[in-house]
Parts: sequence; C-alpha cells; structure tokens
Amino acid sequence: MSPDSYKIISLTEDNIDKEHICCGFSDIKLAKGTRLKKELIKRRLPEGFKFKKMDVRGKVFIEYVPAEFAWSPVEAPGYTFIHCFWVSGRYKGQGLGTRLMDECIKDSGEKNGVVCLTTKKVMPFLTDKGFFLKKGFEVCDTAPPYFELMVKKIKDAPSPKFRDSAKMGTVPNKKGLTFIYSDLCPFTDHWVDKLIVYARDINIPCQKAKITTLEQAQNAPSAFSIFTIFYNGEFLTHKIPSQKEFIKLVSV
Repeated sequence: MSPDSYKIISLTEDNIDKEHICCGFSDIKLAKGTRLKKELIKRRLPEGFKFKKMDVRGKVFIEYVPAEFAWSPVEAPGYTFIHCFWVSGRYKGQGLGTRLMDECIKDSGEKNGVVCLTTKKVMPFLTDKGFFLKKGFEVCDTAPPYFELMVKKIKDAPSPKFRDSAKMGTVPNKKGLTFIYSDLCPFTDHWVDKLIVYARDINIPCQKAKITTLEQAQNAPSAFSIFTIFYNGEFLTHKIPSQKEFIKLVSV
C-alpha cells in the first residue's frame, strides 16, 4: 500500500474514548496507564495538544503541542514540540513517518519551527536522530548524558534550548533509587511499581515522584521527563528496563 492510502485520525474530545492510543492498546497490564494518558490528553487538548495516528492496529503515531505547553524542560517560545513519534513493526519503511511529520510541520506553519528530543545514538523510546536529519532538523542544544535537542526552523527565530534543570541530570539529597515519571506514557505507571518491587527485593531504598503539573515537567531534572531513574541522585537511565536489565544496572 502507498503511504497516502492510510487514513490519519486526530484524537478529539468526541472520539478519544473509543480510539486506541497505539502504544498500549494490546496489553491488558497497561489498561490503567492508557486510561491515565487519555485523561491527560483530554485536559491538554485546549492547549493545542495534537495526537495523530494512522488508522491501523499498530504503533504509528505522532503527538505534539505548542512548546509553551510542552511537558519537557525546554525553552522554545513560538515553536511546536514533538512529545512522541513512533512507527513500528511492519509499518516501517513505508513513508508513514514522513506523512505524520508533514502533518506536524503543516500545523506549525505559523510557528517558528518544530523541536524534538533525541539522543546521540539510537536508543529506545526516542526516534532515531537520522530521521530528523533527513527532514532538515539540526542539533541546537545538548543535555547529559546523551540527549540532544533538534530543531527545524520555519522562521528566523532564536534557537530552542534545554532549561538549566535538564542540564543538571541529578536530584538533590536522594538515597537509593528515584523514579521520576508522568502519565504521558501508558507504560510508566505499571513499570514504576514493578521496578520498585524488584528494588525492594534486593534491599535498595526507592521512591517515586510523579510529574503531575506543567511546571514540574518544565523543571524536570532530566531532558526526558516522561520517565527517568536516578540512583543516589545521579542519572541512571531513561529506558524502562526488564528485571534482568534492572538488576544489572543497580549492581554496577
């Protein structure tokens, strides 16, 4: 099938309850997280939040928002910020990502440009930097340990940058593990609780700090405010690890 043969669906107040949100629709364990994300999207639609997906039973979607309302520690007034962008499985390599990106750029026609978060090398939960480079994006700032902010400018405007909190990559006065996460991802609610059980089984103290407000998100201690683990105050990972991976991480 050609990329143009797929229908793009935009989530609205009228259809959000019946439409799936792609990344969590097939896993019963993520039912609570999916509900929480939908509730968050509903509250943010008036801010200009967009969730667009292909009409398929798969992970083919993009979500973005005016950067002033981005749940991310970035300063990008007048830009659009991409929160999540995912084309998976058999839908890769068909031009669907380009169609979704074109939708984002079209919706940003009156903006200064489009901003996204990525990493220096390909890593889980973030889109490959190479895709954005092909679409005319360029790196405009970095944050530890491996995050990059990329921009595609539409107008001549100041470049976006990370806030100081993202540059720190630490949490103060914390012992053991600290899980910082939000409802922007349906995986986080389920996996944070599982990881806490794993940690307590090996006698590591831990706490979770859920981001529930725009202010908290924009002052998050990691560039990836959706999910981050800190160990003894230092950045450990932005990835949601399996039990085996988790034990290995905290044993180093």
